[in-house]
Parts: sequence; C-alpha cells; structure tokens
Amino acid sequence: MAVAQLYDAYPFPPEPLLDEPPPGYNWRWNWLAAYSFCTGQKPSRQDIRILDAGCGTGVGTEYLVHLNPQAAVVGIDLSAGALQVAQERCHRSGANRVEFHHLSLYDAQELEGEFDLINCVGVLHHLPDPIRGIQALAPKLAPGGLMHIFVYAELGRWEVRLMQQAIALLQGEQRGDYHDGVQVGRQVFESLPENNRIVKREKERWSLENQRDANFADMYVHPQEIDYTIDSLFELIEASGLEFIGFSNPGYWQLDRLLGKNPGLMERASGLCDREQYRLIELLDPDLSHYEFFLGRPPLPKVDWSQDQELLAAIPERNPCMEGWPSQCLFNYDYQIINLSDAEFAFLQACDENSSQQRTVAEILREVELGLDGVRSLQQQQLIILSR
Repeated sequence: MAVAQLYDAYPFPPEPLLDEPPPGYNWRWNWLAAYSFCTGQKPSRQDIRILDAGCGTGVGTEYLVHLNPQAAVVGIDLSAGALQVAQERCHRSGANRVEFHHLSLYDAQELEGEFDLINCVGVLHHLPDPIRGIQALAPKLAPGGLMHIFVYAELGRWEVRLMQQAIALLQGEQRGDYHDGVQVGRQVFESLPENNRIVKREKERWSLENQRDANFADMYVHPQEIDYTIDSLFELIEASGLEFIGFSNPGYWQLDRLLGKNPGLMERASGLCDREQYRLIELLDPDLSHYEFFLGRPPLPKVDWSQDQELLAAIPERNPCMEGWPSQCLFNYDYQIINLSDAEFAFLQACDENSSQQRTVAEILREVELGLDGVRSLQQQQLIILSR
C-alpha cells in the first residue's frame, strides 16, 4: 500500500509524454537483439507476447511496443495513478498493441497464458518479499522465453541508503508524507558541507536525474527497498527455478580489467567458481549500483558459431540497435562509439540488404574481403545477428 501511495503521489518514471515513438533504443527490450545476445542466434519468431511487470508510467512499455512491431504487450502495475500515465503515454505515441492491468506482481497468475519475454525493471527490490514476486512471475515465462531483470546493488548505493535513513529519522511521525520527505531531503543536501561523502556521491552519480522530484522521491524516500550483493542475488535467482543466462553488462564482469596486470592473482582467481569471481569483482569495484541480467526457461538452444561450415551457412542481419548507421563511426547496441573498417562496413551494408535476399555468410564473403574471424568479431560485438 505504501509503495502504491508513493507512486500515486509521484508517478514514476517521470519522462515527458510524446506524440511520436520514443527516441533511441534499449537493446534489452528488443526481442531480436536480446535473444541474439542470450543465445547467439536470431529467434525463430517475432510474433511474441511480452509482459512488462511493474510498468509504472509506461516508459519501458512504450519502447517494448515500438521496438517489437509484431509483439503483443501487457503491462501491470500496483499504482493506478502510474497506469493512467502509461495509458496516455502509449496512446499518444501510437503504441497501440498493449493492454494494461491494475495488478500486483504477486497476482501475475491472474493473467492469461504465458509470455516469451518478461521485463521486470526496478520492481522486485521494492517488494516486501522479492522471492515471492519472482516465483509469481516465473510460471508465466514460456519455454524458450527470456526474463530481463534489474535490481539494486548494495555496495554502489551505500550513500543512498544512509540518506534514506537520515530523512526517515528527521521526518519522524510524518514519514509516509512523500512530499514532506522530498522537502526534508533537499534541505539536508543544501545544509551538508560540500565535501560530505553523501553530497559528493549525489553530485557524481544522481544529481542530474534527481532534479525532478519524482526521481528524488523514488531514490531517497521510498518506503520499501531491498538491495543485493552477489550472494543474495543468486538466492533470488535460484528461487525462481529459471536458468541464469548472464549479466547484460558483461564488460563489468571481466576480472582481467581489475587484476590482469598480475598473472599470479589471475591464476588464483581462476580457481574460483563463477559466483565467487562475480563476488570478487564487486568487492574490488564497488561502484556498481544495480544488477541487470537475463534468466531463461529451457529449452533455450545456444550457438557459438565455432564451426566454420556452420558459420559460412548462416544468414547474417545487421543488429537493429545501432545509432548513426550508415556510417563507419557509430554507436553500437550499448551506445559505445565504434569505428568500422572498410571491410566491416561493406559486410554490414550487405547484411542490410539481407532481409529480402537471405544471402549466407559464404555468399557475402565472395564479394567482401573480411574473413570468418572478422564475421565472428562482428557477431561477438553484437553488430550482426545470425540465423541458421
């Protein structure tokens, strides 16, 4: 009830409503890009069902509709006020393949059928019982489906939790008055010395988005929050009964970027299991403020394209999540700047034409001097999507 009251007072996220599709993309919400990231190949179908579990004001829901033109999308949320904004947002931008339900995650079983993609961003950590929440969602995931989850990380939000507790103490009996909480919090920040650790962290990470009261309220006066470490995160994942596919920011989870200068330490770390390595990474680089990852329900066949003949017979397409195309300097799926060689650019141009021609890698390589290693590099960088 308290969480619903917060979001009725401050509908979240507070992004403005547009009379056109939202700009850019989040590849995690694009079925083609997400499925390829998780399995190494293009999905067999795109006429899928998507659930946005805890959709809030529909910012992610709107993207899910526009980024997946053949999908039917369902959004659920506990806040009636946020749902009203979500409905208006999607109506105005033409996101018309969506239906909304005023429903708790705990009651997901009331929804009809199963979903191929479940998106649950910024929700589980605000439930009194996140395990119950993920166990309510898991049965709604279809075989071969993906679940995309975002939850808070404890180490990178340490100063946030300190401020949350400080505001609650100062509010006293007025705790639960979220407008008062925002006012108190802003006064505290104005009063603290500039070199205060909490102030410095706010300026470094959050101040730009927290200019809006809804963002400030969501961060500092939220009545319910559970933050995770790797150990507690995997307890949540194991409780779902689903397969952990991987984090969607794999660059952070590369141990060599932290210990690569010392082969002896790398050798010691190699004896750790994956979960222990993840824990070591977050301990050595505790700036991580959230975990973002995919779970799946088998069967979920994965392809690594290590066999030359299999790769030569594959049909390549350009990843749809790319900004600045056609150009040799562009933003990739993760909004990182990349520079393509002439051969890479020519291969991607040929992939662009492949939606109608369906040429194989071998056929394109007869015209483009790239080589199989170059094709594998494009695939590993998520610049192309391959299908058998």
